[in-house]
Amino acid sequence: MAPSVFISILVVAWARCIFMHATTMVIAAQSSALEQEAKALMESGWWSHYSFNHTSFSYCQQVGSIRCNDDGSVIGIYMFGVYLGDKVRKFNFSSFPNLVNLSLWNTELEGSIPQEIGLSYNKLTGSIPSALGLLTNLPELDLSYNKLIGSIPSTLGHLTNLTSLSLSSNQINGSIPSEIGNMMNLISLHLDNNKLIGSIPSTLGHLTNLTSLSLSSNQINGSIPEEIGNMTNLMELYLNNNDIVGQIPLTLGHLPNLRTLSLDWNQISGSIPVEIANCSWKIESESRETKNGDLFSIWNYDGKIAYEDIIEATEDFDIRYCIGTGGYGSVYKAQLPSGKMVALKKLHRLEAEDPNFDKSFKNEVKMLTEIRHRNIVKLHGYCLHKRCMFLVYEYMERGSLFCVLRNDVEAVELDWTRRMNVIKSTAHALSYMHHECVPVIVHRDITSNNILLNSGLEAFVSDFGTARVLDPNSSNQTIVAGTYGYIAPELAYTMVVTEKCDVYSFGVVALEILMGKHPGELLSSLSSPSSSQNVMLNEILDQRLPPPNRRACARCFLRGYSCICMLTH
Repeated sequence: MAPSVFISILVVAWARCIFMHATTMVIAAQSSALEQEAKALMESGWWSHYSFNHTSFSYCQQVGSIRCNDDGSVIGIYMFGVYLGDKVRKFNFSSFPNLVNLSLWNTELEGSIPQEIGLSYNKLTGSIPSALGLLTNLPELDLSYNKLIGSIPSTLGHLTNLTSLSLSSNQINGSIPSEIGNMMNLISLHLDNNKLIGSIPSTLGHLTNLTSLSLSSNQINGSIPEEIGNMTNLMELYLNNNDIVGQIPLTLGHLPNLRTLSLDWNQISGSIPVEIANCSWKIESESRETKNGDLFSIWNYDGKIAYEDIIEATEDFDIRYCIGTGGYGSVYKAQLPSGKMVALKKLHRLEAEDPNFDKSFKNEVKMLTEIRHRNIVKLHGYCLHKRCMFLVYEYMERGSLFCVLRNDVEAVELDWTRRMNVIKSTAHALSYMHHECVPVIVHRDITSNNILLNSGLEAFVSDFGTARVLDPNSSNQTIVAGTYGYIAPELAYTMVVTEKCDVYSFGVVALEILMGKHPGELLSSLSSPSSSQNVMLNEILDQRLPPPNRRACARCFLRGYSCICMLTH
């Protein structure tokens, strides 16, 4: 054999050995990593009723709440309606380098956020750990609706892959760190309903991909930085309910996609720049006159829309556009010149002349112009016209919860996960009205008809015509208002409005969602002295759906029932 051929064979053999050794090392490393993940899953105690081997891949095969990539490494954990309590502390998040999605909704987490955790949505306390900045591959961080305190860590600026950051509705204080301007991929930034102070950092102008920015309901001062005008993709800008001073910068007119600008309840001075006259905006006391001399105001859409556009869109409120009728009036669907769909709540002609209906109409306008919550239907405008009176609402494609539950096909589509979300969203809206609004707002007519669903079957509380602001210095006595079957018995004989009235109605709606029908018969039997009060949960749950997670549904049912019992016993 020639020496050169022999040498070539040796080189190939040597290369093959090196490759096989390297491959073995990679496989061994992968196997070790998977074993580490499996160990962390087992030691967490979250899935103690399962039995697995030593790799995380077996978890992915048997547990629907865990997702893995092609290599068997955990990339997603989805826990819903499972009681975890303080078990979150037992979970070693650092063992999952490929984890990008973590959902722990409605799991009753307790205690502060561990340094290792990267995402949560519960009623957690404590401050936001600075170690979250190490999760550089995290695409979304939602810590909203918790009880978090302290300041926003500047290390969050390291999350350059983040597209959505929501810290809304906590008790976070301090100023907004300028490092947030480093999160160049952000599309949504919501820091509203906290206790933030200081001025808006000019570095936010670096977030050119941002479409939604909400800093409302804080204690932010200073002026609006001109750099905001660099956010050319911005569609929504909420700065209302702060202590912002100075003039509106002309650079806001450089935002071609801006559709919503909310600046009310600040100390802004000067006039409205002509550059933003054609964008959608809402400023305190914003209104204009129609050519007929009647008040007409629409915000959040094209600022040039007129009363005549509404008449044209509905062909003078032709019955073909009517999608519902109630005691106060009818609801119509209309397409605005911008192409957006809206719902128009129009008072009946005779009722519009009744002072009581007029009062209800103005009451609903007042309520909805002063509150803003993700689960409360948005009011886009209103009209007080000599020919008619109507409200312009965000259009909800799926209609009312009542109608969905009574349609067999749609009721099945509203599965247990979505139903739990409807209950949770309604609770969040009521909590906002009862605990975050000053003064307190009581809805007084929480029913399945007044909970609307959008195309994604997300819930929104609507119809504030009977809502009442509680005056702490008065008796809050009133006439009975609401819907039969949902009115708290206490209100019927005391005539005193309190938050408990909404709590009772919420309990009825929660049971209605679980049962698929109004729980009237069940409540009557349980309140009867002759009743043994032994009820099998699986017998009263909506039979159109497959059996749910027993523990989660039982807990939800008991909470709904306790809302009713607190007023009836």
